[in-house]
Amino acid sequence: MTQSKTVAVIGAGQIGRVIAGMLAELGHRVTLADQALQTRLTPPGRLPVEQVDAADDTQLRQLLADKDIVVSACPYFLNKGIAKAAADTNTHYFDLTEDVETTAFIRRLAAVSGVAMMPQCGLAPGFICVLGADMAKRFDRVKSVRMRVGALPRYPTNALGYNLTWSVDGLINEYCNPCEMVVDGRQVTAPALEGIETVMINGTAYEAFNTSGGLGTLTETLAGQVSDMSYKTLRYPGHASVMKLLLRELDLANDRDTMRRILGRAAPFTHDDTVLVFVTGIGERGGRLEEESVVLRYDGAPGESAIQMTTACGCVSMIELFLKDCLPQSGFLKQEDAPLADFLATTAGRRLARGVPSNAGALPMLGVAA
Repeated sequence: MTQSKTVAVIGAGQIGRVIAGMLAELGHRVTLADQALQTRLTPPGRLPVEQVDAADDTQLRQLLADKDIVVSACPYFLNKGIAKAAADTNTHYFDLTEDVETTAFIRRLAAVSGVAMMPQCGLAPGFICVLGADMAKRFDRVKSVRMRVGALPRYPTNALGYNLTWSVDGLINEYCNPCEMVVDGRQVTAPALEGIETVMINGTAYEAFNTSGGLGTLTETLAGQVSDMSYKTLRYPGHASVMKLLLRELDLANDRDTMRRILGRAAPFTHDDTVLVFVTGIGERGGRLEEESVVLRYDGAPGESAIQMTTACGCVSMIELFLKDCLPQSGFLKQEDAPLADFLATTAGRRLARGVPSNAGALPMLGVAA
């Protein structure tokens, strides 16, 4: 049994609360920290709580002084400071960020610190990177790997066809920043909200388009091994055109406070959500060109949305593997360093393995008994 550790989870929002609860259920001594606990912690008293301003270096250092691990479930722009405080207090660091520049900063920091640092561990980037790396290994010579992930309301009621189910700042960020991919064997970038394609899953049409950060470090890991690789977000048809109107034509990409208020009014939070995960690989096997796909669906439940569960499980699975010495114990850690079988064997990973298959081959592909 893994030894109990002291863990700080900073950010008592939709995802942070679930991560803290899961880690506590695993037997770790968890403190949940947030700047506004009196309004964000529900219900009170389940875990030790501490009011901490994540932008205040002194408060961060005080919080982490006696912690083994810190998990940041804060907006991406706070993660540099939290990571720096973690390095200075010899605390292992994990976060959920999709921000490429923040990850680059943490990577440089990890190179000179004595602790392990794993950013981007959630759903996408996170679980999807483990799936993508595993898919590439299934071929003698891989030609393409395409990853598509969507966090969607089951019952869309607005023009966006969308409800907020995670960080609004992260959502805006991934809709604005350049998107990494591999085209004809070269690592390139492309604009967000472009590359729109139609994806049919169980008779339902979705649109998929470029968004930033979903591949994590996978373009680097699979460099020279794959000819084409891309990550796109799944939404209901028409979503991308509305977002392009707001962010580009109305220039709200440069007025994010206004954009945040619009999304807050137009796309309220819901637990009635669905997360779709779709990975397709094409390559040669035994001299023949073949294609394989994994399509999984996760539905929200009362008290826990699908995006809360999948993101939290992606993060907690990595922490479990780290504490079992299945990952390096210092330096910069990548999600794809974890073999899929090991990832799914963790307590949190088993919840992801139980995703409802949307195609007959999904469970065998994941190595899980039907």
